[in-house]
This record gives sequence, C-alpha cells and structure tokens, in this order.
Amino acid sequence: MDKGVYILLLENEEIILQIGSLGRIIFQKGWHAYVGSALGPGGFARVKRHLLLHQEKNKKPRWHIDYLLLCQVFKLQSVYCIPTSNKIECLLAGKMQGAPVQNFGSSDCNCISHLFYYPKNPHSSFLKLTQELSEKENPDTKPWIFYTGKSIRRFKGIV
Repeated sequence: MDKGVYILLLENEEIILQIGSLGRIIFQKGWHAYVGSALGPGGFARVKRHLLLHQEKNKKPRWHIDYLLLCQVFKLQSVYCIPTSNKIECLLAGKMQGAPVQNFGSSDCNCISHLFYYPKNPHSSFLKLTQELSEKENPDTKPWIFYTGKSIRRFKGIV
C-alpha cells in the first residue's frame, strides 16, 4: 500500500519563526512531531517531497510544515509511516501526547494542531503508537520507520 498517514520527527534549538498566516511562533528547544496525510493521488510521494525539501531547501514554503523543513535549525530525525487507505490523520493527531502548537497544519480539519512539542525525544512512544495503529488498520502490515542519515535513502524507493 502506497498511501497512509505519517509522523515527521524534527529536533530543534529554540527559534522564533514567521509561519505564513499563523504569524510569529516561538518554537522551544526540543522535538516537534508533525502528523500528516498521504492519502491523495501521490500517496507517500508527499513524504518524499518533505524529505527532498528538507535536504535541498530549494523551494518556497507552501504548507505550514514547509517552514520548519526549510529552516536550518530544524533537523528531520525520523519518519514514521502507517500504510492505510482510511482517513486516520486526525485520530493519530488526537493520540499525540506532546503540547500542541495551536492551529499548525490543521486548517482543513477541526483538530487543535497537527504539530506537537516534546521536551525529550518521543521516539519510543512513537514506535509503540505506530505499531498499535498499524495493527488496527491492517494486521498484515507493519509501520515503516526511517531514520535520517541511516536508512532514509532506502525509503521504499521514494528517495
């Protein structure tokens, strides 16, 4: 399955950024996790777009997450993908235990946010969460988890 939902996990130092119509936002030092949907025609190619934008930093921002991916202070550390054809992006966002960054990435739904702040690395909790959701969505499919600088280049032929 080439469609689903994903989490981008970024590490950052403290910074104030202008995020489109959201205005200036203070991002505390730590970890920020963005929940996104890859259910459109391109499926997980959306994740490829995010990865390339973060690596090359060669385009203008279109979505809220683009501002973070283009910023040198934010380092993409991990990508977690849950293959599914169901619209569970908001369900996943609702299960995130970090502090929500108000209205970030959620202009097309009723969620408070799709970006969450964690003072410490939430990797182990994301492993558990993505495994649980993946088993509910499709017991025969495991979540895809990638780490930048290690196996990110083998991202199912996307990168």
